[in-house]
Amino acid sequence: MPSVELVNGLAERLAQQQTLVLDGAMATELEQRGCDLNDPLWSARVLIEQPELIRAVHLDYLKAGADIITSASYQATFQGFARRGYDHAQSVALMQRSITLALEARDEFWADPANRVGRQRPLVAASVGPYGAMLADGSEYRGHYGLTIEQLMDFHRERLAIFLNAGADLLACETLPCPEEAIALGRLLAEEFPQAAAWISFSCRDAHHVSQGERLDKCLAQLAGFAQIVAVGVNCSAPEFIDSLLDDARAASAKPLLVYPNSGETYDPTRKCWHGSAGDDSFARMAATWHQHGARLIGGCCRTTPADIRAVTALLRPH
Repeated sequence: MPSVELVNGLAERLAQQQTLVLDGAMATELEQRGCDLNDPLWSARVLIEQPELIRAVHLDYLKAGADIITSASYQATFQGFARRGYDHAQSVALMQRSITLALEARDEFWADPANRVGRQRPLVAASVGPYGAMLADGSEYRGHYGLTIEQLMDFHRERLAIFLNAGADLLACETLPCPEEAIALGRLLAEEFPQAAAWISFSCRDAHHVSQGERLDKCLAQLAGFAQIVAVGVNCSAPEFIDSLLDDARAASAKPLLVYPNSGETYDPTRKCWHGSAGDDSFARMAATWHQHGARLIGGCCRTTPADIRAVTALLRPH
């Protein structure tokens, strides 16, 4: 399990680098490489069928400049795997595999001395998708689960232990639609995983509110007392909302801020397809604006690519 020093380690990295670059989309990138993800398991399906493709995507993001890569475990849950006929032990093995693939890609990348020039050893963050992702019905963009904080803690508990024991450096608790789930994860860290570090990232429906409807600044204020939450922010949201959301976040939280929005297209969770197109501005140009609004960790979510991350790296960390 990671040392508690990791909490300070991320701060030290941010002290040395003004901005840390996150990776981009996993699932939509896998689709671009021929994977059929029209499945409740989404990218977790590829853990079963074509794990080598996940490793290849991780490696491409590292080559593009990512300082932190995120495992393909967003939709990896006991309930989801059980619906496909996998028992508890098999589900554990698949969750472990998601971390192992990221670690293998990181090790392969770092083994080449040329890749170390001007770089620190990248971190592996375990993607912890919300309860709504397990439902596979778009609930991560609505919230209103009808569950207590204690029930949400029960849902996440064993999965966190598996990811940490498999060697993840930190937890990426992402696309959370509501403050209750963030508090549940913060309490789990404090009460049961005192050596772990995590970031908390909300999905947002507009320029000021998380998907369930609460103001983002109010949600972030409730996380101030959780020291193991090392960064907070927004992901899987429309790029045009990010400037205002960052302004709200900066006023409400002293923690480092992170953003990794979608490309600008709109997702239909019922039909499970994308509409529209990315904005006229390049993703990297938008990222520069997010940096000006206080983001310290910047990457992409759905429909972003290694090319986007390479452009973000070139703009924010020129050599």
